[in-house]
Amino acid sequence: MSPQPNPEAGAAVKAADRAHVFHSWSAQELIDPLAVAGAEGSYFWDYDGRRYLDFASGLVYTNIGYQHPKVVAAIQEQAARLATFAPAFALEARSEAARLIAERTPGDLDKIFFTNGGADAVEHAVRMARLHTGRPKVLSAYRSYHGGTQQAVNITGDPRRWPSDNGTSGVVHFWAPFLYRSRFYAETEEQECARALEHLETTIAFEGPSSIAAIILETIPGTAGIMVPPPGYLAGVRELCDKYGIVFVLDEVMAGFGRTGEWFAAQLFDVVPDLMTFAKGVNSGYVPLGGVAISGKIAETFGKRAYPGGLTYSGHPLACAAAVATINVMAEEGVVENARRLGTEVVEPALRELAERHSSVGDVRGVGMFWALELVKDRETREPLVPYNAAGEANAPMAAFAAAAKANGLWPFVNMNRTHVVPPCNVTEAELKEGLAALDAALSVADEYTK
Repeated sequence: MSPQPNPEAGAAVKAADRAHVFHSWSAQELIDPLAVAGAEGSYFWDYDGRRYLDFASGLVYTNIGYQHPKVVAAIQEQAARLATFAPAFALEARSEAARLIAERTPGDLDKIFFTNGGADAVEHAVRMARLHTGRPKVLSAYRSYHGGTQQAVNITGDPRRWPSDNGTSGVVHFWAPFLYRSRFYAETEEQECARALEHLETTIAFEGPSSIAAIILETIPGTAGIMVPPPGYLAGVRELCDKYGIVFVLDEVMAGFGRTGEWFAAQLFDVVPDLMTFAKGVNSGYVPLGGVAISGKIAETFGKRAYPGGLTYSGHPLACAAAVATINVMAEEGVVENARRLGTEVVEPALRELAERHSSVGDVRGVGMFWALELVKDRETREPLVPYNAAGEANAPMAAFAAAAKANGLWPFVNMNRTHVVPPCNVTEAELKEGLAALDAALSVADEYTK
């Protein structure tokens, strides 16, 4: 579809937004939201007719791109047939969505509890773990993001937690492995893995194993920087959980449904958690949906004991119909395989080549359609391009980089010192090369801030 300029309509949309919409994670008077006129596939456009290649996949959820006709049709057909119904009933769309998800989850994660999104999926996974074990504490990593609701944001490790953290949520944070900025003075992946596991077991010992209900990790941390764990780490966490009777929860809200070139990132590491959360890519965000995939032993806890939790829109028919259509599209069109192939053959070699030419790129890491570039002032010292949690003038280098990307028709995903490369999983090779060329130009601006 070719965008048709209509600046008057765009001005009206913008005016209404500024008058009435309260935006998340923002100082309301300091933002300037782009008015979006439409989207299709890997692109969206504004009312002035400017088109952007979306290297953010919305918020890392449009895994099959925008406006896929089969998913749109499925939502329309479900709305005409049965637009909504209470969650206590068995419905075709809900049952089929649960079946298709369970077919793809690892191990015996065969029971699906539907939520409205990723944050409440984390909330319910933690509740299930606490009820299953009778223990209060949850351990999570500092470099993590698990959602914006009260429990989920306290489980989160990044600075978005700070304003809501009153120290009474029963959450203890620990350092997970990240060799580029190791907290363990490691020089190799093997050292980083071993020392991170030792640190975690020490944390368990000093917190009291009998007080810990769950350890929750993003299988591959997303907004924190797409830090692929070293070989053996997740298996080691699984062993620690088994040793101490702790529930192992993997958060696949961002990494799931093809993003890593597998249906779930856990499959990359041959590990099976007790609970796994999902959202985003389950239906490409077309209608809000999330959930918890539950193992047999935890499902058994609630076999004759009521689970004390629910949501009015749990398994909403429109959301589930979109999930069924999305999963079927991904299977029919080889979307997961496309993400795996292009990640290996196009994205990784291109990003490593960019790293060789741009002084601002300190590290390249990722898998599938899930990549990050760590931007630095100094490659030798690894000094970040901007300070941790920078804002305002301190964040000027990252702001300039993002502005340069947009000026070249690329909508980036930037967070602190990183730019993520997370296009739709069905992106074409030509689209990838277009985006990588725009990224190349934007990195030249970041280079201006290096030493």
